[in-house]
Amino acid sequence: MQDAPPSCPLLVGIDVGGTKTHLRALAGDETVADHVRASSGWRPHDTDAAARWLADLVSEALPPGTRPSAIAVGAHACETPRQCADIRTALQDLLGVPASIVGDAELLVPAAGLDQGVGLVAGTGSVAVGRLADGSAVQVGGWGAVLGDEGGAAGLVREAARASWAAHDRGEAPDSLAQGLVEALGVPEVPALGAALEGAANASSDWGRHAPVVFSAAASGSPLAHAVIAEAGQALAALVARLAARGVPVADVVVAGGTVLGQPVLYDAFTAGLAEAVPGAKARPLTVAPVEGAVALARALL
Repeated sequence: MQDAPPSCPLLVGIDVGGTKTHLRALAGDETVADHVRASSGWRPHDTDAAARWLADLVSEALPPGTRPSAIAVGAHACETPRQCADIRTALQDLLGVPASIVGDAELLVPAAGLDQGVGLVAGTGSVAVGRLADGSAVQVGGWGAVLGDEGGAAGLVREAARASWAAHDRGEAPDSLAQGLVEALGVPEVPALGAALEGAANASSDWGRHAPVVFSAAASGSPLAHAVIAEAGQALAALVARLAARGVPVADVVVAGGTVLGQPVLYDAFTAGLAEAVPGAKARPLTVAPVEGAVALARALL
């Protein structure tokens, strides 16, 4: 491949999500490639395999005869600075161009056109990220459906089951939340919810797909569902508060993720919790594709 003309550097941004990957390449104002594919095969804990996967993606997506000037990647499950740095080094060795690798939630702030702030994602899971004044990345949350991910789809289902069990233990008849979970998970009664959840092959995805049950129950008037959603909103706000306590600038909180942005009742619970936990912080729903943040990070490498 030949290099892109120096007067028109080719910037490549990649958003590797848990389900799909989005690559966008720009030369000046011209979109050279806008490519979406499944994230199958992405193995961020295998440095060499991850770097080869990204290099193959770049080769697949870019027109023949073109070479990127800089690449930035927001990578799902790239959980520590060391892990991201190792993949960056391996990718630079393969392609011979400047590269940056960050966790995918770190794309949100630059995608929103901001220099600093918090990126908060609540989709299947939940996580919040920011940077200290010295540029060090700080991540809170994102610990998976079994131990964390409060406010994400899987965490909502887990907490809805816990609330239903507690109501059962109090001798209360199943309300619409409990009934919805029993039906969705295909079990005969509330006590069987535990075995159904524990038997999931993939807790995050298998639990998370039942999150609509929680919102449907809330819409039908279930006090349990409303309480679960309110607590989820507070938990998301608590992620921002933890970042603030560690010195991260939190005046702007860029929010993304299908669960929180797709369910106004959860978004409202989050903003109410944010106003209480971090007065002065402003939530900003992301209105552009996160890959634009990757392109912005690539531009900063030149």
